Amino acid sequence: MAEVVPISGTQATAKVRNIIAVPVLSIITIGIYLFFWWYFIHRELRDYGRSKGTDDLGTSPGTSVLAITLGALIIVPAFVSFYRAFHRVTGAQRLAGLDQRLNGWIALLLFIVFSPAYYAYLQSGLNSVWQAQGEAQPAEAAQPAQA
Repeated sequence: MAEVVPISGTQATAKVRNIIAVPVLSIITIGIYLFFWWYFIHRELRDYGRSKGTDDLGTSPGTSVLAITLGALIIVPAFVSFYRAFHRVTGAQRLAGLDQRLNGWIALLLFIVFSPAYYAYLQSGLNSVWQAQGEAQPAEAAQPAQA
């Protein structure tokens, strides 16, 4: 079961997902899980970006899913969506103050060789953001509200 982490400053939550489950479920369901996962990670990134006061992490998760479904027929929108997802995850890592971030060359190699491994790599980057978010929650709750 995925650990649910509240996103500070919002009512939204994010999930720390198993990095093996993402590619395995994508393969088993013949890609159907990928579309749901893609929507949910982009929704979580959008909510996290809003909590930090930026639109750099995306604004429309539905558009991202549309790009990898119907947009894949044209080819270019799907590749743009995969590219932007990587940059959104690294942007979230930067906003979370993480020193170690995903490597673009590794991501490209994984995407070209075996794209389900790319999904696991993205999820590992997201998990680091959500774990940092979860660790920051108790510290924020312990501080009294400023008037």
